[in-house]
Amino acid sequence: MNDSISALILSWYDLNKRRLSFRDTGDPYRVLVSEFMLQQTRAEMAEAYFSRFIARFPDIRSLADSPLEDVLKAWEGLGYYSRARSLRRAAEIIRDQYGGNVPDTCDALLSLPGVGPYSAAAVASIAFGVRTPAMDGNLYRVFARLYDERGCVDRDSVRRRLSSLALADMPEDRCGDFNQAMMDLGAAVCVPGTPDCAACPLSCLCRAYIAGHPESLPVRAKKRPPAQKDYAVVILRRQGRICLFRRSEKMLNSLYVFLLIPLPEETGIREVLDRADSFLLSRVPAKPAFYLGSAKHVFTHQVWNMALITAECDAESWSGPEQHVWTNVEGLASLPMPGAMKAAREKALQLLSGPAEEGKINSRSLSLNLMAENTTGSTVGCDSK
Repeated sequence: MNDSISALILSWYDLNKRRLSFRDTGDPYRVLVSEFMLQQTRAEMAEAYFSRFIARFPDIRSLADSPLEDVLKAWEGLGYYSRARSLRRAAEIIRDQYGGNVPDTCDALLSLPGVGPYSAAAVASIAFGVRTPAMDGNLYRVFARLYDERGCVDRDSVRRRLSSLALADMPEDRCGDFNQAMMDLGAAVCVPGTPDCAACPLSCLCRAYIAGHPESLPVRAKKRPPAQKDYAVVILRRQGRICLFRRSEKMLNSLYVFLLIPLPEETGIREVLDRADSFLLSRVPAKPAFYLGSAKHVFTHQVWNMALITAECDAESWSGPEQHVWTNVEGLASLPMPGAMKAAREKALQLLSGPAEEGKINSRSLSLNLMAENTTGSTVGCDSK
């Protein structure tokens, strides 16, 4: 074990640690919730949701006993909704199989849905003092630079090597603080790109810094660019009510969206409206659709380019197989919806509360590239499965 590394990083952590509401609680349940939130989400973003979520679900039983829709609503906007579904299912298992107590070993934690090696190690070390490194992107980057690791950190062999080095550097006690110290160092000092080596407590021991190339590490495989998906987002309305559809697909499962109609790339507005009218013809009696604007939402692996349109219906009906509900303003506020629907929901609220915007841009002769135009602004988020 390298006592110098643990001594230096813990001393730095005691003076510089981020003040986060989910830290130093002594409550394994809160640690579990926070680690679910922190999966692929910045600590500052998770911080904004954590207190509200805990106020709504203060313990394992309250979370396990709550309807999934309530949990998804509390998670709304945080993205990666599969985490919320897995967290609730994990709470049910903990309630039924562990007497409401979060399990205290990595193996038991790994058996819970949504808990991988990183989350299991983080919960075990922070909540129960288990000596195991919580290897996330921050820690792989820190240890790759610390030991001048030139191999690609996306390879399992390299990750195992870095994990072994991290374990060797971990002290016998304050294991959770060691993991959190390394996380904070990676988030604030040993950042991607050019690290702030002058502020790093470990620079005197960092082999990549001594060699003069910390910014070149870690080596990572090239990522594929996200796929571009074009959709017409149709706000169906009738007499102060809006039709929403409950997703059953894996992506955004159990969340509510407006009607989504897939489009070919670079579809002009006239064709969007024609396609929407044709799609609605056999499903709901509706007047011709009108164009309201466009929006974009960035997922991890997809980008949705959306034409926002509306159609007034002659009846609250739908002949397709999709689960749907007609709802009012209160329903739009209370039902869980993904961030991708933010711009469309704002348009729907405007349509319900004021004069219809249809007709402002409704010419069937318009032909614009939806990929280039964005009249309502972009919503950028991390929504996923």
